[in-house]
Amino acid sequence: MAENILRKLVNNSQMAIDDGVYDVDADLEKSNKDFKQIIKTNQHATLLTEIKFASPSLGKIRTLTDPASIAKKMVAGGAKALSVLTQPHLFHGSPEYFMKVRQAVDVPLLMKDIMIDKIQIDAAKKIGADYMLVIQSLFDQKFVSDIDEFIDYGHKQGLEILLEVHTKDEFTNALETKADIIGVNNRNLDTLEIDLKTTELVLDGYEKSRIILSESGINTVEDIQYLKNSGADAFLIGSSIMKSDNIEEQVKKLVNAY
Repeated sequence: MAENILRKLVNNSQMAIDDGVYDVDADLEKSNKDFKQIIKTNQHATLLTEIKFASPSLGKIRTLTDPASIAKKMVAGGAKALSVLTQPHLFHGSPEYFMKVRQAVDVPLLMKDIMIDKIQIDAAKKIGADYMLVIQSLFDQKFVSDIDEFIDYGHKQGLEILLEVHTKDEFTNALETKADIIGVNNRNLDTLEIDLKTTELVLDGYEKSRIILSESGINTVEDIQYLKNSGADAFLIGSSIMKSDNIEEQVKKLVNAY
């Protein structure tokens, strides 16, 4: 089933490419802030909070509203970087939403998408992204070829790379790349179920050489404390914040997990 889900996500990206979603006419500046340095020096929990209105596992998360106002609330709450969905299919994202956020806040931004083509990397540069998401399993399962060339192209466009893994094998492969940050996704694509123990299992025995981000299923202060003790340096949190009635306060509470 994992391959079916991945195949669907890849097909959705190809559809979006064919529909011209990434043919953007823009030249926005990325932030001048170094997210990796922020993670290293921040005394509190470093949150990369995610603006998404829908997902394959949850369906609709929040009514489509102005992403810029959500971004400002997240930053006011203490988020150090934001992830913005640009994938229209299943996620209700778009490069236009991303650009609204880019013009509203000055923190580092991750273009969150199923990246399969250099056209998307070009778009990430144009819309002012600091980071782009690369998913290790897409390369390991041969949906996309040559991860090193893909990452290198991103770097040449001035982007940094968040490389996402879910298993120990993917993590081992990811460490062979020049990715800037490695993200451990707690969601199992076979079942779409979440297990926070994934981060602990993947990082077990790992001697620190990269910054590690834990992703998915993070809802509480206790979750963040557990993941920190498991070896995570920062935390990507989306749904639990997007579902909140008070985004700023929810972010503030999680930032103060330590």
